[in-house]
Amino acid sequence: MIIGTTEQGLKYAVRRSGNAVGYCSLTIKCGTRDEGDFHSGIAHFTEHTIFKGTEHKSSRVISGYLDKLGGELNAFTTKEEIVIHSTVLKEDLGKAASLLLELATCPTFPEEEISVEKGVVIDEIKSYKDSPADDVYDQFEENLFTGHPLGRSILGTPASVRKISGKELRKFTEERFIPENMALTIVADIDERKLEENVRKLVGKFFGGSNAAVYERTVQPIRLPQPFNRMVEKRNHEVNAVLGNFAPSLYDSEGRFASILLSNIIGGPASNSLLNSLLRERNGWVYGVESSYSQYTESGIMTISLGCERGNLEKCLDAVWKVIRKMQDEELSPSRLKAAKKQLLGQLAISSDNGETQCLSMGKSLISYGKIFTDKQNREAIEAVTSEAIRDAAVRIFSPERTSSLIFL
Repeated sequence: MIIGTTEQGLKYAVRRSGNAVGYCSLTIKCGTRDEGDFHSGIAHFTEHTIFKGTEHKSSRVISGYLDKLGGELNAFTTKEEIVIHSTVLKEDLGKAASLLLELATCPTFPEEEISVEKGVVIDEIKSYKDSPADDVYDQFEENLFTGHPLGRSILGTPASVRKISGKELRKFTEERFIPENMALTIVADIDERKLEENVRKLVGKFFGGSNAAVYERTVQPIRLPQPFNRMVEKRNHEVNAVLGNFAPSLYDSEGRFASILLSNIIGGPASNSLLNSLLRERNGWVYGVESSYSQYTESGIMTISLGCERGNLEKCLDAVWKVIRKMQDEELSPSRLKAAKKQLLGQLAISSDNGETQCLSMGKSLISYGKIFTDKQNREAIEAVTSEAIRDAAVRIFSPERTSSLIFL
């Protein structure tokens, strides 16, 4: 793997694979938290409308460009990034990478296309609101990060989306989409030196000299709010509950690996997680239960989410706290710790074997840390986590006095 920075400030990483398919992604350090005084939801709306035309291609040409090559073009928005990515045959990788940079550097945002896309995004917002499990989590996160940029809604509101104009979109991308805040990553069965040479040529073509405009993200300390425990009457056919608290950030190297293991053990994707075993497999009290751990710049957030019938809510919450208290009071046995680490390492190995996942992960790492951690480094970090560190994470994150909850009845 070759990692570098162009003279314009754009970071890149190229990695050779043994696959006939090539993957490329452009990660832009510009998510919902970076919207500032722009209308809420503009980052996500930019992701939607960036495909609607450039100075050189119409929306029809863009939509058919990779279709003709049998490739795919996608994008997504998070609280901290917008990511545009493509999958093509390796011989077409140059065209795909060129298109990603073209979309990011010279979008036109035609008003007629914007008008149509507003309807699409507003429908998406309404659809999301119709999914209680998604809605309760988003509202929980917004409440926990109240007053902080991380508390902003990714989708925005129908009212805020209606106010977004082509002029505002152009201003947003001109100010935020700068090479210093971008990372281009490529995974393909092509010589890495050749890939690097082509990346540098492409970046020089689209950005020319260094960009005069520089946007720097404002890092704001997290102001700890009073914990909240709220119940909202929704009259849904099932109850949806979320409880959780702040957790280690992206940059807490020791704390985040202990937290990843803690989340995996309590309610990770495997069916043998403590909560799934107790609430679903043994007792059949829930439709679903999971733990999640999201890492951001200033802080992370760990939550436990579940869906159940109203009559099962109290015993489900009691069982959740029983599992938490067990993690806080007892250190894992050596055999249980070894099994938890093996399971996590297996999940990571399977994930990294996917070229697209690998490419996206490289972009996230490069834009966040300025480097990419090797599989060996990640494995060593996981193996270094102790039972005591996991217990301490459980005590710190799920302190009863600091844990918040939101329940849709």
